[in-house]
Amino acid sequence: MARIAVIGAGMGALAAAARLATGGHRVAVYERSATHGGGVGQYAREGFAFDTGPGLLRLPAVYRDLFVKTGKETLEQSIELVQVDPASRHLFADGTDVSLPNASRSGVTAALDAAFGAGAGERWSELLTRAREVWEATRRPLLEDALPPGAVPLGRDPYPARRGLFRRGEPTLASVAIRELRDPRLAALLESYALEYGYDPRRAPAAATVLPYIEQTFGTWYVRGGMRALADAVYGRCVARGVEFHFGAEAVRITEKNGRAAGAELADGRVAEADAVVAGVDPWQLNALLPGPPDTSWAPAPGPGMPGRLTLCLALCGARPAGTAHRTLVHPAERHGGEPTVTVLRPDDPALRPDESHEAVTVTATAAWHEVEGGADETAERLLRAAEAAVPGLRERILWREVRTPADTERETGAPGGAVPGPVLAGSGGAFRRPANRTPFPGLYLVGGWAHPGGGLAHAGMSGAITADLISGGPGGSR
Repeated sequence: MARIAVIGAGMGALAAAARLATGGHRVAVYERSATHGGGVGQYAREGFAFDTGPGLLRLPAVYRDLFVKTGKETLEQSIELVQVDPASRHLFADGTDVSLPNASRSGVTAALDAAFGAGAGERWSELLTRAREVWEATRRPLLEDALPPGAVPLGRDPYPARRGLFRRGEPTLASVAIRELRDPRLAALLESYALEYGYDPRRAPAAATVLPYIEQTFGTWYVRGGMRALADAVYGRCVARGVEFHFGAEAVRITEKNGRAAGAELADGRVAEADAVVAGVDPWQLNALLPGPPDTSWAPAPGPGMPGRLTLCLALCGARPAGTAHRTLVHPAERHGGEPTVTVLRPDDPALRPDESHEAVTVTATAAWHEVEGGADETAERLLRAAEAAVPGLRERILWREVRTPADTERETGAPGGAVPGPVLAGSGGAFRRPANRTPFPGLYLVGGWAHPGGGLAHAGMSGAITADLISGGPGGSR
């Protein structure tokens, strides 16, 4: 079978490596850093541990499929999955406090009616019914199949906006939010699903309504021990299938033979020969490793403002109160007033704290590098003020805090500007899609959040499945 060189050890790259090795290929992974997992990291200190990447998992079926296809042990035999309930708690500046149950359409409707008044739940439910049409129209091209030539299914927004509301152009998520939901708080709730991935609701297409649809239909899950445990499990599956790992091995050039990718030259001068190369890095960075000038036709230059995450790791004295929500979103007073929507994660997980008299809390918000560079402490203070609404007496409980900025993400993962790519969205002429997994350079493939179908744990796993299938001679499908 073929020799496969994989550049990077992010989640998409690991998923592809495990599948390819199971198919009989000889797979070697070359990672510039000292560990695996890419953005799925964990910060540990004095008995506390904090996820520094995604804190929750959606569409766990993607990883269930990976484990079924690559070994005997199932996903649930490898990690402990916990369904989070409530899925989220939302706090608003006017004092509104609403918790949304996990994967319960009727429960969400009732909760919204109770919090925002009769009819709010029905308006939300009607919007998700239209979002289901987005899911059905885009599920295969967005998630399960290789990007088709021309990407026609992704260029036009399939969201069926209510007649008469939008007369010119495609609606944005923000316009749908206020016109169809009518309550600014409900609108903020909808927009928070896009903001989580760094998308500006005023520019994101209405098709972004698929994000709350996915969460509220298929549920939200947590991995005991933190999300890093999922990365460890996938890495372990790769090792069990015979994948070779080389850490501290930075690729500086893609080698070529007879017009095809033939391996990777490493920073120490070694050359990893291969019949195909899988790259889990930003396409523009990868483009620079190829012969000739960078080609913007398939790997566009990085645009301004793809944000990363600002994260506060808070070590607290005092036990986590019973009944505390795992995830709380604190919404600013103005939807587009410049203050961030802040997420507070308080997992009930003994593995993340020294003992029952302490608590590990993670506070996050999306932020572009320029928003925090030179002012990380000031920005962190803004997050801390918001988090006080979710954690009463927060400041008095803080033993210590660690501030992590997009600069830390860039240093650890190589992502330009510490950016965290979001999932592919339909609409806007294809502006929210990623480059195809098969590149114009024969033998070179893309995988992970920078490639189709975009960022997020589930999407990275699907990307690995699509790429592995393409290399193995298939049409490129994650089913």
